[in-house]
Amino acid sequence: MKKLNVAVLGATGYGGGEVLRLLHRDANFEVVFATSRTKAGTPVSAVHRNLEGLSPLKFSDPSVDEIVGGVDFVIGALPHGASAETLAPLVDRGCRVIDLSGDFRLRDKDEYAQWYLHTHVRPDLLAKAVYGCTELNAGKIRNAQLVASPGCFATAINLSLLPAAAKGLLKGTPVVVALTGSSGSGAEAKEGTHHPTRAETLRPYKVLNHQHTPEILQTVRDAGGSIDGISFVPVSAPIVRGIFATVAVDLSGPLDTKGAIVLYQSYYEATGRPFVRVLTTREPECATVARTNFVELRPRVGKDGRLYVITAIDNLVKGAAGQAVESLYLMAGLDAQLPNSGLLCPGMWP
Repeated sequence: MKKLNVAVLGATGYGGGEVLRLLHRDANFEVVFATSRTKAGTPVSAVHRNLEGLSPLKFSDPSVDEIVGGVDFVIGALPHGASAETLAPLVDRGCRVIDLSGDFRLRDKDEYAQWYLHTHVRPDLLAKAVYGCTELNAGKIRNAQLVASPGCFATAINLSLLPAAAKGLLKGTPVVVALTGSSGSGAEAKEGTHHPTRAETLRPYKVLNHQHTPEILQTVRDAGGSIDGISFVPVSAPIVRGIFATVAVDLSGPLDTKGAIVLYQSYYEATGRPFVRVLTTREPECATVARTNFVELRPRVGKDGRLYVITAIDNLVKGAAGQAVESLYLMAGLDAQLPNSGLLCPGMWP
């Protein structure tokens, strides 16, 4: 079978680099464009050093016509705002696009402006986009032209809530505290991700005001859940990779820990997605899912009758590039080939 051609736009960042890593030996896809305006002509291995000796690809700055004529799929790994501006002309020309930014996740343009602090350049495309949560929307993703890949925090929290939401068991306002690694802030050094200021502390940020909040609410409601809002506290942790989320939420019906485990196991088995591990004998941790597309979660019901779910993911893989590659396989009709993709490779231990 001839490989399908892929363009990765904004390929110098961590998300783009992870897409290149996941696809560099894939039997089904070939990255033909790794775009960068500032690094055009430079080997990708000069930026993504883990690809040294493995990829002959160089960064390039192709025109819209070159991309449209040369690829089967486009994966955008560009910043919010710039992503919609760059990807919209490709969507208009019929390209099938997966966007890692937040530009197409929300269906309401006013909500987007409120949380992302600028006006959406192409609000007409918001209704066209399919939210790329593969455990919820696999069928829609298969036929989509434009997929909005979920945010990293949203991925962990959505997966913590989806089974209970689908059964109509949620009520009230979930309370979430989620720790994240520094790579989630991108490749450009900032005060908040600078190692000496982060290495030996925990620092909350965007408390009760993180931009993934409306995305989570939208997803829970799409799954059939009924909640009043979400109280979400993100925390910068002294690690490079990982999200570790603790979710507590009131229940609208009777459920105990045994029932919660059965509910979560049956939900994720029914999706046919192989990446969520529902744990029963140990707790989730970031190290066991680092550099993989796997999810670890453990549900339990406390003595107070509330549902508690602890979830761990790698923010750059399941929380970004890996989930996008999952959507790529679905869109290409190649989901049965996932075991050969590298996404099912285990992480490292210890």
